Amino acid sequence: MKKELEIKCPAKINLALDVVNRRDDGYHNLSMIMQEIKLFDILKISVCDSSKSSIQFSCDNESIPSDDNNLVVKAAKLFFEKVGITAQARIHLRKNIPSGAGLGGGSSDAAGTLSALNMIFENPLDDDLLKTLAKSLGADVPFFLCGGCMLAEGIGEILTPLPPLKNAFIVLAKPKVSISTAYVYKNLILDETTIHPDIKTSISALQNSDIDALAKSAGNVLETVAENMHPEIKEYKNKMLALGASYSLMSGSGSSVFGIFKDKSSAEKALSEFRKITKESYLV
Repeated sequence: MKKELEIKCPAKINLALDVVNRRDDGYHNLSMIMQEIKLFDILKISVCDSSKSSIQFSCDNESIPSDDNNLVVKAAKLFFEKVGITAQARIHLRKNIPSGAGLGGGSSDAAGTLSALNMIFENPLDDDLLKTLAKSLGADVPFFLCGGCMLAEGIGEILTPLPPLKNAFIVLAKPKVSISTAYVYKNLILDETTIHPDIKTSISALQNSDIDALAKSAGNVLETVAENMHPEIKEYKNKMLALGASYSLMSGSGSSVFGIFKDKSSAEKALSEFRKITKESYLV
């Protein structure tokens, strides 16, 4: 038996991100709106029968680790252990989503690996088991099993479907820096001066397709850390607004910045301007 499957693994942005508090286990309770976007990594998986399991991973981006620390490799190993199947798997990743950008590329690739292997082996794991495996790989991974637009709570694994962002064009730009998520959360200060986004109003704005109301209510608490480290993040946000974005935020823990535009011509103009300063610029 030899089977092959190629799938797209989408990126995400955080339309709003609030950190509610720090938990006793060292994690943080979050309340954030995650929106899947049309920027994809491509996974090609080939599997054949074998008396012993082995995983060969390759990527067209040499900066991506190919050892057991890679989330794709971890996801594949976890799948084979859970279902008790032995097979040889060859996995190639075509990397389009920037790394260290707050776009969830690694988490999406892990979710894609679980989904693809489950399809190849004719669904030995139900949705609940897949979500359990996904959660063990990372807090963002369960979201990518579902996609769309979600309110994510807890550490990010409690998901509630929301209506997607409509009638909008998203310009995405990553400065020439990458940011460690662990560093951002470790250095986040939550006190009485912290300005929290109004997540409830942001949800209502999405339900009403009201971009202006979303702009007024949304925010990203993690920007307080990231902008101190890399002032260009705030510069990118200001540039988005100057070019006509209804609002602009850093996605996740950074470093990418997105702008929400109401019309395509303004978005295309903004994309053209950002491509002059960073090659990692996209219209999605």
